[in-house]
Amino acid sequence: MFFFLFIFCFSISLLSHFPLRCPLRFLCAPKFVSFVGRKELAVCRDGVPVPEPELSLLDLPGLALECVLEKLPPAGLCSMSAACSSLRAMCRSDRLWEKHVQQKWGGVIGEAARAEWERWVVEKSNRRRTCGLPRRKALWDVSSSLLGFSWIREKSRNEVEGKGWDLLPQGSVMSLYLSLESGQFWFPAQVYNRENGHLGFMLSCYDAHICYDSPTDTFRARYSSQGGRQTVEDGIPWNRIRSPPVSTHPYELHVSDCLNDLKPGDRIEIQWRKSKEFPYGWWYGVVGHLESCSGSEDCCHCVYSDSVTLEFNHYPDDSRWRRKVVNRRKHPEEGDQVTGFYGGIWKLERTEEITKWKSLWPSRVSV
Repeated sequence: MFFFLFIFCFSISLLSHFPLRCPLRFLCAPKFVSFVGRKELAVCRDGVPVPEPELSLLDLPGLALECVLEKLPPAGLCSMSAACSSLRAMCRSDRLWEKHVQQKWGGVIGEAARAEWERWVVEKSNRRRTCGLPRRKALWDVSSSLLGFSWIREKSRNEVEGKGWDLLPQGSVMSLYLSLESGQFWFPAQVYNRENGHLGFMLSCYDAHICYDSPTDTFRARYSSQGGRQTVEDGIPWNRIRSPPVSTHPYELHVSDCLNDLKPGDRIEIQWRKSKEFPYGWWYGVVGHLESCSGSEDCCHCVYSDSVTLEFNHYPDDSRWRRKVVNRRKHPEEGDQVTGFYGGIWKLERTEEITKWKSLWPSRVSV
C-alpha cells in the first residue's frame, strides 16, 4: 500500500512540474530531465561541492511513467515519441492510443470503419511496394510529422502522404488516429439530414464515406447516387454523424426481426429509397394506431393485428408519406415510383437514440 501511495504522489508531483501545454519542455534532452524549481543538493567530496545527479524521466518506475503518459493528450504523445527509442515504443502502444480514439472518434467509427481501415492499410502497403517507394529512415521525418497537429493542419494531404506515417507500425492504433486526424482516411459512416438539412431528407440518415477536416472541425461526405454518381457535401458538424447501428449494406434489404414486438408508441427506423437504382436511407418514424382502433390504451387491439401503422409526423396530414401500413407477418420491399420503396425496419431501444432524432426535428413540416 505504501509503495502504490508513493508512486501516485510521485506521478502527481512530476505532472505538476511538466505542464501538458508544453510537452517539449522536457523532451529536448530526455536523458537529463530535471525538475523545474528543484533545489540541487550539494554533496561534499574532498571538500568540493558536487551537485546531485539530475533525475531522468526514464528513471521513474514503470507504473509512474505509465501514469504520466496516460495524462498526455495526443499531441503530447506524438512529441514524446520523437524523444528517444525507449519512449517511442511506449508512446506508440495501442493501449494508450485506443483511449484517445474512443474519446474523439468513438461516436463516428464502428465495426465497418475498422474493417475499412484494415483494408486501407493493406492497399496502401501494396501500392508502396508496387511503386517501389522507399521508406524514410530519418528521425526528423518522423518528428516533423508527429510533433503537434498544427503541422498536420498546415500541410496539404499530399505532403502528409508517405511522410512519417510509413515508419509507424502497420495497422497500429496510433496510425489510425493520425490518419483520421489528417483526413487521409475515408471511412463508412452515416449522416443525418444529408445535403445541409434539405427538406427532402429531413429526419433521415444515409450511408456515406466521410473524412475529417481538421481546420474546420467538420466532415466531408461522399454519397452514392443513381448510376454510380457521387454527391459531395462539406462542412458537416459532429452532431450529424453516427456509426452505422446495423451492418446492412445500403443497397440490401434489412431483415426485420422486430415486427412481432411493435406496438403503438414505439420508435422505429425504416429503409426507404426513391427507386430501386438508389441506395436505402434510414427514416425515423413512430408506430401509430390502426384506423379501426380507438386509440385508447385500455381498448387497443393493434398488437393483435397483422397490420402495423407507421407514422412520419414531420409530414403534413395530407402527404402521401405521412402514413404507411406494413404487414407484420411478411414484410418484403414494397412501394412504387410515386411513393418510393419501403424496406426493412428496426426498433429503437435506447433513449439516447430517440433523443437524438428528436433533436433533429425540423422547425417546419415537410411538404
